[in-house]
This record gives sequence, structure tokens and C-alpha cells, in this order.
Amino acid sequence: MEKKITKHYSNGEVTVVWQPHVCIHSGVCFRGLPEVFDPRRRPWIEQHASTTEKIVNQVRQCPSGALSILEEKK
Repeated sequence: MEKKITKHYSNGEVTVVWQPHVCIHSGVCFRGLPEVFDPRRRPWIEQHASTTEKIVNQVRQCPSGALSILEEKK
């Protein structure tokens, strides 16, 4: 049975949620916004490297749904 891990990466405005067990490793995130999404880096998502708008737009392009957005409560 595969362990289902969910990771959260926040910049204070939005949280990127990553479910590695859903990821198909298409590279869409990395190719679209490499300053934020870099699988060679740990942690591999650096929320402060770009704007919230660009991050949200890139996450919406994830073909598998492994990446999603949670808006921070104000």
C-alpha cells in the first residue's frame, strides 16, 4: 500500500498543496515557472521566488491535479 503524503508550501497569501502520489511528473510546473518549481532543490517549491498571481496561474496548469491552491484566510 502506497503512503499518501500531502505537502503544503505557503507564501502567506496562498498555499500550494502537492500530492506526490498523484503527480505524473509531466514537468509543466518546472518548465512554466522554474524559479518556483525546481525538483532538484529541497524544498522543491519556493513560494517567495515569484508573485502569487504567477504561482496560481502555473498551478492551474498541472495536468494531474497533484498541485492545487488553498487561499489563505484573512
